Amino acid sequence: MFIRYETYRVNLERVREAIEAAESKAGREPGSVALLPVTKNHPVDAARYAFRSGLKSVGENRVQEALSKMDDADAALRWELIGPLQSNKAKKVAERFYRVQSVDRAKVIAALQRHALESGRTLRLLLQVNAGDDPNKSGADLEGASPLLECALEQPNLQVDGLMTIAPLDDNPAVARSCFAALRRCRDRLETEFCVSLPELSMGMSGDMGEAIQEGSTMVRVGTALYGDREYA
Repeated sequence: MFIRYETYRVNLERVREAIEAAESKAGREPGSVALLPVTKNHPVDAARYAFRSGLKSVGENRVQEALSKMDDADAALRWELIGPLQSNKAKKVAERFYRVQSVDRAKVIAALQRHALESGRTLRLLLQVNAGDDPNKSGADLEGASPLLECALEQPNLQVDGLMTIAPLDDNPAVARSCFAALRRCRDRLETEFCVSLPELSMGMSGDMGEAIQEGSTMVRVGTALYGDREYA
């Protein structure tokens, strides 16, 4: 059985308090870090809860799972794809998602541009960078971020908002923090190299959002801390 809305609100308050505490510790302005609820593997009520509590976007890992929920959630809710995207799924993504955070290949960029043009809309992107050099994670390597950004900037129907990364799974918080610092430096380098603004740094999840905020995250992607375990009795 999925959690009740009242339980979700308690969890949401705890997450917000943790974000505020991390912002304060890092000497950052209150409200400088956005919260993206991750609703993957949860029923559509997870998305409904997020919108009801004033959050405007949710994150999903799988295209088909998100599509199955969209028509049963509020039409004003924005959907962000945070999981791997195959180019053969790009049409539906370009038509229905607000933003794709997991763009890591030129082939995917080309497919998204084609379908965004056909749909007559501008699609927002984050480029996924494997800043922790983790063989188990997707994303362009740090050296490959420049040509990937160059490719994306050439597309008239795509808007690059910034970068995204997933830290290596490690008990040592310094590992995650090093990954997040590397993404921030990569962003700074790309802004200088291409004379563009890349304000969004999507980094940090339930277990490492404190380290991410210390290193400049502007968005944390949180699922477990909001909705609990994804297996229900």
